[in-house]
Amino acid sequence: MTAAAPCLMVQGTGSGVGKSLLTAALCRLFARAGYRVAPFKAQNMALNAAVADGGEIGRAQAAQAEAAGVEATVDMNPILLKPESDHRSQVVVRGRPRGSADWRAYREMQGALLPIVAESLERLRRTFELVLIEGAGSPAEINLREHDIANMRIARLGDARVLLVGDIDRGGVFAALVGTLALLDPADRARVGGLIVNKLRGDGAILTPGLGELAARTGVPVLGVVPWIDARLPPAEDSLDLDAFVGARDGDTDAIDVAVVRLPRIANFDDFEPLAAEPGVRVRFAATPAALRAADLVVLPGSKSTMADLAWLHATGLAAAIAAAASAGRTVLGICGGFQMLGEAVRDPERVESERESAAGLGLLPVDTIFSHEKTTVRVTARVAASGPFADATGSELAAYEIHAGRSQTTRQALHPFTIVERGGACVRDPEGALSARGNVVGTYLHGLFASGPLRRSLLCFLARLRGRPADPRWGAPGADGYERLADIVGGALDMEAIAKLAGLSFPRA
Repeated sequence: MTAAAPCLMVQGTGSGVGKSLLTAALCRLFARAGYRVAPFKAQNMALNAAVADGGEIGRAQAAQAEAAGVEATVDMNPILLKPESDHRSQVVVRGRPRGSADWRAYREMQGALLPIVAESLERLRRTFELVLIEGAGSPAEINLREHDIANMRIARLGDARVLLVGDIDRGGVFAALVGTLALLDPADRARVGGLIVNKLRGDGAILTPGLGELAARTGVPVLGVVPWIDARLPPAEDSLDLDAFVGARDGDTDAIDVAVVRLPRIANFDDFEPLAAEPGVRVRFAATPAALRAADLVVLPGSKSTMADLAWLHATGLAAAIAAAASAGRTVLGICGGFQMLGEAVRDPERVESERESAAGLGLLPVDTIFSHEKTTVRVTARVAASGPFADATGSELAAYEIHAGRSQTTRQALHPFTIVERGGACVRDPEGALSARGNVVGTYLHGLFASGPLRRSLLCFLARLRGRPADPRWGAPGADGYERLADIVGGALDMEAIAKLAGLSFPRA
């Protein structure tokens, strides 16, 4: 029998300290060093999901697999919680929805979920040479310790040494690291083999006295100080990350202005990160009708609850504002749940999302949507059709994915912005999405479409022509491998030999 691979775990003093980014960097660094690496996160709570094995996993684990140069699988994130409200989440187990639960109901499920987590981790350990585990939140949440299936219980399960990460940009990093260690049980505290200070801005020399005292007080070595990294890798996962978009490039009065409606149950908002990275483009989130008035492009993003968010659009006046933008000839784009809302009606006869049987859509596309319990989670290859804002990219192909519960059908003849040419490994030729007769309102189920350079350039040039401004020749240019730059920065900041030694490995591979 193949020996189980060693595990190394990245935990943090809290949410948002950079665990996902550092895990992605370590995936690339150990892959470059000659190891076959797999990422793992037992339980993830995320608004953004990716498709793996025909199921759903957190976007961060899919990105970490990409950084490691391996195909993502549902074993890399066996439990995914997708918030539906402040108190309930959809529970996705090994890629498939298991229903909706509040905290009490989910706590009762955890006994049955832990063996599933253990099986997934064991499969990875038998397939790969190193498993890099990402924790969730903080291991020092003493009120949740009994029900932990994301941090120290998983470290014990994989016999993993732990790197504890603190965020100096928030302030209080020394207290956060010392306090976290102090709240751990002695056996768990002994698993912590190194401390990492993340997100440093400025001169690191000023930290030197503090780092020495930190190591002396805790008995745990500081294995690196990572500088602030201006990169959205892995993609954002929760609503805290939305604010990073707001106000971007505010000083550029000639910027192409993209307003993404900030739905209460927004999902997969990472679709717009490639647009936000383009020069002369401002992507912001909008929650009022007034915030849409100056936008060159109004976007309705994905939603975890289309019916509820559609009702919110009507109640806030945003539905009327979006319709007014379309009537004025401005460009409106709906993706996934946003596509469904742009249609004539949304129907829920099986009460999948709501207690309402049906709701009127915005009426901007000739589409009806019917919800069912069966959920589509599939990777696709699409070809751009010769119409609408993407016409300049006609014939180009893009890799994308679909995650949705509803099925949409056109109510009358309509143009389609895309043709699906490969779905889940099978060759097809299916029309996809819908385009208004005027050509300025587009709806599609395709997530990840803006990763296509030709498509981004086509859309931005279309918007520039409407604005009467010249196109930027840099739009749509292929980007460098961001994981290489990330690994270079993080690898230069960390003691990688010491980190590898914690897992019983050499760096680089002997």
